[in-house]
Amino acid sequence: MVQRFFSVRQTDLQQNHPIMLLSGPPSCGKTSLLFQFAFNEAHNSNGLVIFICSRRRLEAKPPYLSQGVDSSCETFQLIKMKYVDDDEGIKKFFAAFHLYDEFPVSVVIDDFGDFFEERSCQQRYGNPRGRDLAMVRTLALCHNAMVHANETRPCKLLLSDTHHGDSPRLLFIYKRWVSTIFKIQGEGSGSFLLKDYNHSGSGSSRKRKTAKYSIALQYLVLEEIDEDGG
Repeated sequence: MVQRFFSVRQTDLQQNHPIMLLSGPPSCGKTSLLFQFAFNEAHNSNGLVIFICSRRRLEAKPPYLSQGVDSSCETFQLIKMKYVDDDEGIKKFFAAFHLYDEFPVSVVIDDFGDFFEERSCQQRYGNPRGRDLAMVRTLALCHNAMVHANETRPCKLLLSDTHHGDSPRLLFIYKRWVSTIFKIQGEGSGSFLLKDYNHSGSGSSRKRKTAKYSIALQYLVLEEIDEDGG
């Protein structure tokens, strides 16, 4: 499944994972990976992709395209940018999701966790764990929207978040709603490794693929994809 984040032939297009998480350390190219994922989804299905993010953060650190992807390609017209400032903006979007005449093939949310400002969430819920509560309620809303959309057509939700250790922060919250987590780790010499971890509980022993990539000369560069046992 890691090939979904790169400009390569897409061979695994199954719709078994409606909600996914991409987690990695700061400055590892998460936004670039998300944007390539959005491009692939739009290109393969000729359908709409919604990309939700902070305008300020996106303009400060715009994503890099994969080598060979033409920035004037018509596929980019199928990627609709939705700018929000906080978690309330995300909740409003998904609360009205059922009003779409035709659902998008994918929704992508960049830096999901950063939209939940701790002090604001604590004040709103009158609880020191207000941020956790806000994330749970928003993820539940996202989940319900995906279930509803998938009754009509396949629709996926991809979130990204930043972790500073070995595991995504608030993993205990994400695991309830997310079936697959893509985790990035530094590999040295400016390269990163991207792996997927299935949390669906299916017990599958399928082979997983690991992608090694880097950001070089303002491009997202896939160096290799290796296959290993599950």
